[in-house]
Amino acid sequence: MAQSGLSTIPVQIAGESFRLELAADTETMFRGLGGRTQIPVRGGMLFAYPAPRSLAFVMRDCLVPIDIAFLAADGRVLNLHTMRVEPPRGDDESVAAYEARLPSYRSSGPAQYGVEVAGGLLDELGVRPGDRIEFELP
Repeated sequence: MAQSGLSTIPVQIAGESFRLELAADTETMFRGLGGRTQIPVRGGMLFAYPAPRSLAFVMRDCLVPIDIAFLAADGRVLNLHTMRVEPPRGDDESVAAYEARLPSYRSSGPAQYGVEVAGGLLDELGVRPGDRIEFELP
């Protein structure tokens, strides 16, 4: 179990072992890694959707940079982004205005999974589109 109370699963990224928190329900997916002040070096989150579809993520309430890899159903990397920290919601800013100003990071095609790790780590590991990230869901 991760500090968040979420289940973790073993994941292989570029030959390195990770333990990623599993986000498989709407509430956990919406919150993601928001509010975290750090992401463990071999930690992060795996977002698992029931079927491939176009995905878009934002840096809502995120305090640290995050790398995301969008994966096809077979675990093949479709595309990657390094998502930067955005200014927090202002005291006089509505939720709608805050959400509207957040950049959207999109999958390049139908993705079934999203893998989030500490910002810069996927580049450091040399992960590229077409690579496979390996895991087995419970």
